[in-house]
Amino acid sequence: MKTLQKVALGGGCHWCTEAVFKSLKGVSKVAQGFVAPLGEENEFSEGLIIHYDAACISLEELVTIHLHTHSSTKIHGMRHKYRSAVYVFSSTDIGTAKAAMKKAQRGFTEKVITQVMGFGDFRASPEQFQNYYYKNTQKPFCETHITPKIGMLLKRFSKNVNEEMLEGQ
Repeated sequence: MKTLQKVALGGGCHWCTEAVFKSLKGVSKVAQGFVAPLGEENEFSEGLIIHYDAACISLEELVTIHLHTHSSTKIHGMRHKYRSAVYVFSSTDIGTAKAAMKKAQRGFTEKVITQVMGFGDFRASPEQFQNYYYKNTQKPFCETHITPKIGMLLKRFSKNVNEEMLEGQ
């Protein structure tokens, strides 16, 4: 039985993040665009909304993969555009996301700076940028920035990878 849930993530380029999460088992839909959190820091930054089957992949697994597939420990000048965040849709997911981050922190030498925030709003990217990686795998940006992330995903999180999605790439 499917237990559909959703979470929004932000961190690096949404083309990269979209490719990673579209490549996972249990992810039924990825909406790429710009996410704004609830609260005072409500500016939009690149991100996506992931719809997933919690019986197939857990929020903890999604958060852990997210932390390992973007610069979750780096404070840099582009953080306004690439906010490192897990945006939750329910108060029950706050604790789950924070616990997942605390557990995943053991895999990093530097402190994870990713924030858990309430989801506020979303604006989709233009259609031409949707599913960017899978439409453009041979483009230099994809080969340089996204393909290595997919390779790391295959090595580190192979049990979560949807092999059918990657066939022909």
